[in-house]
Amino acid sequence: MNRLNLHLVSDSTGETLEMIAKAALAQFDDPPVSRHFWPMVRSRQHLDRIVPEFAANPGLVLYTLVNPESRARLEEHCRHLGLPAVPVLDQVTAALESQLGQEAHGRPGRQHSMDEHYFRRVDAIHYTIAHDDGVGHEEWEEADIVLAGVSRTSKTPTSIYLANRGYKVANIPLVVESPPPDALFGLRHPLVVGLTTAPERLVQIRRNRLLSLNEGTETSYVDNDRVKAELQFARRLFADNGWPVIDVTRRSIEETAAAVIRLVQDRSRRSPQIGGVAKPI
Repeated sequence: MNRLNLHLVSDSTGETLEMIAKAALAQFDDPPVSRHFWPMVRSRQHLDRIVPEFAANPGLVLYTLVNPESRARLEEHCRHLGLPAVPVLDQVTAALESQLGQEAHGRPGRQHSMDEHYFRRVDAIHYTIAHDDGVGHEEWEEADIVLAGVSRTSKTPTSIYLANRGYKVANIPLVVESPPPDALFGLRHPLVVGLTTAPERLVQIRRNRLLSLNEGTETSYVDNDRVKAELQFARRLFADNGWPVIDVTRRSIEETAAAVIRLVQDRSRRSPQIGGVAKPI
């Protein structure tokens, strides 16, 4: 199979385009792809500067350009080079225009504007970083979500991912010898979610963690019976308090976060009086 040169051309940060390309490529088995990323392309001069790279590395061009002149010039270059060029958001935008009865504004990077959503996301990130690993339990009532679980159940990366979606998240490690603070059991605003995993998988992750730190792996931290006891302790705590539980064994961070968001949205629909939970961005 020949290696594909994939050119991603955006007039903004290119984050949306990268996610679309990643999602599409995930449908193939280890595709041989070389990505060429061209963000913030907002002028004719900039566009003309990157065209020689298209010629040197011919392949597929995906783009999210909203300026009509930039789009026309890119398409002209691609036609001249014999390269396919795909405007990845056109069909979605056209469908929205039809349903909403209005035309899209066509402003580059509008989804990244410094509006209410932007500042809410920044605030959520600051809060989440400041309340990682059980810190600041006095302020947990301000959170939208509290994640609880034993060590290495993806609490921190899931928290950061959710914070980037606009949710204030605190997380707490559950340790058998050190019960969580009482504040955890009296929370009203946040949704407390328990994270669990298969003991075999958890042992493997912990062993890899110790190896990365150049530490010995013959400790209770990776003892099979000890790990099973920790997970049983956590599951009993979740059950006793009626907290929803997500098994992260076969889930990516994104999939775990999506499951948490669904729980938040379900709770909001069932109990609107508990409102205040941030909406996804």
